Amino acid sequence: MKSTKLQIVNKKGHTLQAYLELPANQKPSYYAIFAHCFTCNSTFDAVKNISRSLTNFGFGVVRFDFTGLGRSEGSFAESHFSANVDDLLAVNNFLDENYEAPSLLIGHSLGGAAVLAAASKLDNIKAIATIGAPATVSHVKHLFSHQISDIENKGNIEVNIGGRPFNIDNEFVQDFDKTNLPEIVKSLRRPLLIMHAPFDKIVGIENAQDLYHKAMHPKSFVSLDDADHLLSNAKDSVYAGNMIGTWVARYFEFKPHEMLKTEGEQLVAHLNLTEDNFTTNIQTKKHSLIADEPESFGGDDFGPSPYDYLSAGLAACTTMTLKLYAERKNWDLQEVFVYVTHSKKHTDDLMLDVEKPGRIDHISKKLKFVGNLDESQKSKLKEIASKCPVHRTLQSDVIIETEEV
Repeated sequence: MKSTKLQIVNKKGHTLQAYLELPANQKPSYYAIFAHCFTCNSTFDAVKNISRSLTNFGFGVVRFDFTGLGRSEGSFAESHFSANVDDLLAVNNFLDENYEAPSLLIGHSLGGAAVLAAASKLDNIKAIATIGAPATVSHVKHLFSHQISDIENKGNIEVNIGGRPFNIDNEFVQDFDKTNLPEIVKSLRRPLLIMHAPFDKIVGIENAQDLYHKAMHPKSFVSLDDADHLLSNAKDSVYAGNMIGTWVARYFEFKPHEMLKTEGEQLVAHLNLTEDNFTTNIQTKKHSLIADEPESFGGDDFGPSPYDYLSAGLAACTTMTLKLYAERKNWDLQEVFVYVTHSKKHTDDLMLDVEKPGRIDHISKKLKFVGNLDESQKSKLKEIASKCPVHRTLQSDVIIETEEV
């Protein structure tokens, strides 16, 4: 995916730091805005993972820092709830003027409450998804409730939220009581996906229940099981992003996903080294895939490894070849399983008589047949399995020509 840095000016004249995540083909079918959690910022892993997961569904996603957070201008005291909503409106207008009006809003924690409030002011928003969102805006005040009297007396104090110091004032605190979120949710009447972890210790699961009860259909709930509030485990945030992408497709008109130009080749792979680790987008004429390295190799494990794809190609070709052969012979082959493992083995372990002993590539292919087959038929199928095109390619002399385009 491609990430483009944006600078968006809000109604107070502050510049908001933002990033536009684009699909690998750089041509999104729709646009979305992601609102981060209270005191977080747009570079949190959960924010990036969810945004980038949505690009695989054809979305262009803007993730940005609210006023006074991350690299956005302004002070945190100005980042009260109403200001968060205004920031969302500013990002919405920027997209509308420079790209295309967004259709989807996603919000995490208090950002979830903010997208609900913003959606009520925007006719172009077709669907909303919240993650760990509170049922009332004032819920967030419990984070500094023991210091509210100090704020009333002194006007401006420093509070500790999540282990970090922030300066807030009376206006900041009082603003949380100005928004009637339950009434907004009740009158929203647009597709709403509520995602929440049952054991969320920051925003309890009862908040999801209250939101769901207030909302009108179509509404959906997805449990995030044992995830924590911040979705600290990458697999939880990737799962959330994939679920949102799958869910929202039901409410959006299908648009053919225009692929990256393959320049006359069969497929193209794209890796943005400045934004990603090893995660690589692969596209053929009609299909999108993701490749990655396992965590043990320093990757994020968001997709199969390159050697997994090599093994997958061999396994898939084997099953298809066996199907065609069995059908031509009218044999009762009902199912076939092909188990493939690639590894490096020493020629001595393989008892190979070679001029220069050493480690070589070794592929193990095991077959399992289901059907009414005798031993001679199974033996023949095993023989045929070694004649599939990919198998023969791997065992033949292959020339790979590399050039710069």
